[in-house]
Order: sequence, then structure tokens, then C-alpha cells
Amino acid sequence: MIKPDIPKNEAERLHALRTLKILDTSHEERFDRVTRMAKRMFNVSVSLVSLVDEDRQWFKSKQGVDVSETPRDISFCGHAINQEGLFIIPDASKDERFFDNPLVVDEPKIRFYAGYPLKLRHGINIGTLCLIDPKPKGLNEEDQQLLQDLGAMIEQEIQSVQLATLDELTLISNRRGFLNLVGHSLKMCRRNKMPITFILFDLDKFKLINDTHGHHEGDFVLSTFAQAMLSSFRDCDVVGRIGGDEFVAMLSNAHEENSEIVLERFSNAIEKINETLDKPYKIEYSAGVTYFDYDTDKSIEDMIQDADKAMYEQKKRIAR
Repeated sequence: MIKPDIPKNEAERLHALRTLKILDTSHEERFDRVTRMAKRMFNVSVSLVSLVDEDRQWFKSKQGVDVSETPRDISFCGHAINQEGLFIIPDASKDERFFDNPLVVDEPKIRFYAGYPLKLRHGINIGTLCLIDPKPKGLNEEDQQLLQDLGAMIEQEIQSVQLATLDELTLISNRRGFLNLVGHSLKMCRRNKMPITFILFDLDKFKLINDTHGHHEGDFVLSTFAQAMLSSFRDCDVVGRIGGDEFVAMLSNAHEENSEIVLERFSNAIEKINETLDKPYKIEYSAGVTYFDYDTDKSIEDMIQDADKAMYEQKKRIAR
């Protein structure tokens, strides 16, 4: 058996998936309708909307199986997300990647598999719409187009979820998406008694960049800043744009020393960006940092507000 490769942009892919807040949610008719259609149209025993998480594939919609997830390292969908087109296996028992896979050797004894990679945007595949059957099969050109059409329907539904929680310009969480993800992270911190850090960022001289160089340049700065956050913060941290030129991060299990290391890494990333871009302006920012115990009784909004106050205190100190 050959385990699926991990995509090079795995951190970005997992962030996008988790921002949707769709994992481990109940079934929905809008997804089930498509998997029912697929099962009937292709005359297969199983059809799934499978989302590939860090170490599992979880089924948002399922027809023909009782389980809700399987390990990622034995999944067919883990292979499918590594390409842009359809991933078709006519007979898994004759494929070197799968012939001794537990899902082939034992139940459900997969022979035929066809997966359509579900993408949020170019290069970000979060799962598949897939067909499975215990008998070898093939898909002709018309069948393949039909599977692509059904996959596009699933993508549209997922994107409608995404628009509610994703900042369209920077492609990181908007305020709503950030609050949703932080709510989940806080529960984990409280359960494991881990400290919490909130950091609020405000871009300095941003209005001047907009007024002098145009809004397209301002949009570029916002997007560049967001991508620097994604590359600098840890996978377990939550980042978001909460409005205008304000960004926020929540660090779980981060003491003051850990937080300073992350902030230094981020500062170095911005410095390198400024050197590389060689723009007529510099991307500059202020940051307010606040620390909380796992059992704090403050709300998420209160913690953001405390970080906001800390950020403005920093601005005052610099201005003196």
C-alpha cells in the first residue's frame, strides 16, 4: 500500500478547511441530495462527500456506508486531493497503490473508485465527491463530465458556507469565522488547561498608502499582511481580519516567551517582505498582546478588546 502524499500547502489547506467550521457537523439535505443522485446515476454502492482532515477523512454526506470517518493514510480521497482532475481507479485490486489496502482487502472491498477533488480556490482541495463500488468499473467521457457537474454542485454549496466565514480579499477568516474558530480553540484550552494569548494588529499609515498609491495597492498590502500571518503563526493558532486594517490572532498554549518568539518570526517575515518588494512604502504595524489563563471568565470579544487597548497603549508609547 502506498500512503497518500501530504500537499505542499497542507497548512494553508487545513486552515481553509477548518475555517469553514463544517467538520463534525450534522448531515444536510443540500449535500445529501447530490450524493443520492450520484449513487443512483452511476449505480454504485457508495457515494460520499469526504473532507480530508489532518489524520482522517470525514464524511459530510454518505450513502451506502455507516461509518462517519476513516484514517487518512488508507484513504483513496487522500490521493485524490493531490490532483486537479478526476482520480479514477477502475480496479483497486490491480493497482500497486491500493491492492493491499485494508479497504480493498477487507470490507467494503473497494474495487472501483472515482473522486472529484473539491476545491475552495485554485490549489486548495479540501476533499472529494467520490463513488465507490465492490465491482470493477470504468467511466466513459460522458460519465466523467456528469461526475464533474455533480462535484461542481457540491463546491457551490461549500463556497456558500465559505463566504459567510471568509474574508474575500485576504482569504483568511473574517470576524465571524474567527469567532467560530476561537470558540472551538477555547474549549480545547480549557479542557487541557492551556494558557491563551490574543494579539491585535493595526496597519500603520495604511490610509496614506491608499490615498497616495490607490486602493489596489492598499488591497495588496492587506493580502500580503494576511499571508505573512498564515506563514508565521503555528497551525494551531487562529488568525483573522476583523475589519478594515485590523487583524487578530489567538495563540493556544502560548506563554509570554512562546508568544514573543512568534511575534519575532512575524516581524522578520514583514521585514523580509519589505526588502523583497522594494515598494515606495513600507508595510508597518502596531500590535497589542494580552495573556489569559485557561479559566478566564472573559468573553472572546472582551479579550479582543483588551488586546485592542494594549495595541493603542503601544502606539502612544511610540508617539512620545
